Amino acid sequence: MIVVNLTKAKGIAHDVRRAKRTEEFAPHDEVIMKQIPGADADAAEAARAKIRTKYATVQTKIEAAADVDALKTIVEGM
Repeated sequence: MIVVNLTKAKGIAHDVRRAKRTEEFAPHDEVIMKQIPGADADAAEAARAKIRTKYATVQTKIEAAADVDALKTIVEGM
């Protein structure tokens, strides 16, 4: 029987969450960093805020996961 350490599994899930969030931020970060003419920095920042909210919710769900199956469902849903 394989026993999974839930605390370590949550740590891995958080790493996946951070990587996904960074991936979604990338195009918006570029607009903001480079101040690309014709690109709407306000829209990019609004999109970033939406992404932050999304992943804050995921973070809360990861911490609340009671077992590995719940954690797996959360990670697969990202």
